[in-house]
Amino acid sequence: MAGQPDLGRADLVTMLADLSGKPSAEVGDRIGSMELAWLVHLVEQRHDRRLDLTDDQLAAIRTVDDALAVFRTALTAAADG
Repeated sequence: MAGQPDLGRADLVTMLADLSGKPSAEVGDRIGSMELAWLVHLVEQRHDRRLDLTDDQLAAIRTVDDALAVFRTALTAAADG
């Protein structure tokens, strides 16, 4: 996989909407620990890669945008590795 992984903010919001049973428009920006675990699992499944996230990376994820940045970095590293 070359370049930026095929993962966007809308993808993460849709995943969170599925978890909460809310429409995407009602999904908040903040991510709790349960939502983060869910997102990691789904991103790993979708991209057929294990995300080797450090404790620091996980601690830095507080919002959807944080998650997107960390996941993209991790997916790129997994593809290159």
